[in-house]
Amino acid sequence: MDISAAVAVISGGASGLGNAVARRVVAAGGSAVMVDVNRDLGEQAASELGDRAHFVAADVTSESDIDQLFATAVERFGGVNLVVSCAGVIGSGLTLGRKGPMALEKFARVININLVGTFNMARAGINVMQHNEPDSSGERGVVVNTASVAAFEGQIGQAAYSASKGGVVGLTLPLAREFSRYGVRVMAIAPGLFMTPMLESLPDEAKQALAASVPFPKRLGNPDEYAELVASIYGNSMLNGEVIRLDGAIRMEPQ
Repeated sequence: MDISAAVAVISGGASGLGNAVARRVVAAGGSAVMVDVNRDLGEQAASELGDRAHFVAADVTSESDIDQLFATAVERFGGVNLVVSCAGVIGSGLTLGRKGPMALEKFARVININLVGTFNMARAGINVMQHNEPDSSGERGVVVNTASVAAFEGQIGQAAYSASKGGVVGLTLPLAREFSRYGVRVMAIAPGLFMTPMLESLPDEAKQALAASVPFPKRLGNPDEYAELVASIYGNSMLNGEVIRLDGAIRMEPQ
């Protein structure tokens, strides 16, 4: 499958990794439906990409929002053959802090957005992609989930985030096995430290320290590098049911 023919639905598409994927798809000749809760930022991002980009304000944790999102994508672009889940929150905090244990609501919110939201996108996506005409190899589409190196080396204060991203890792293979009957592949990318809005707000000294912790290259990742890997996954039919670390060989310390 060629990224130039992709019709992608991308959560978290207003900024960061998701926006980089949208730009990569449109630049190649494909179309992108960008999904985010930030309407102003999303509409601006879509307008910058022209007619082959469209923004929908939606909550990835809402079943009705995401079902309607895919209906909109089909209506506007005639179908969907790439689903990329980038929406997420960090939600860091100690399980037992100075003021007592973490509120269960805080933990549940991170799980709901990062893990349930990813499943919601895949659930609605396969419902549309199952009806695609298969290509010459029998393929109908691709799902790319965003995990994190925190799924493997969660730091102190990342219990909720690590659990949510570990869930994304665990979700990927069973979905790949299930969706194989429809000719739809499922992959996950586990990014390391990337220059996204989550890190851009840090002081320069903090960003430099984080960059120095990456073995090579000694810098923060560029969202365009994430987008390039998505394009490679889309084009390589043997990539299925696997998690690819995109991290410059970093292994996170406990804190």
